[in-house]
Amino acid sequence: MAKFKCKVCGYVYDEDNGEKRRDLAAGTKWDDVPDTFKCPSCGAPKKSFVAI
Repeated sequence: MAKFKCKVCGYVYDEDNGEKRRDLAAGTKWDDVPDTFKCPSCGAPKKSFVAI
């Protein structure tokens, strides 16, 4: 599973863990995360994330 880092604040979205605060179950692939996703730490849009 992959990880994606917010370029604004450094928050890391880990596909293995998902994101409870955004109702994304563990195992949710980044491609399946909605384009409306906002960083749960700083509110940056999905386009602000890069693969790590």
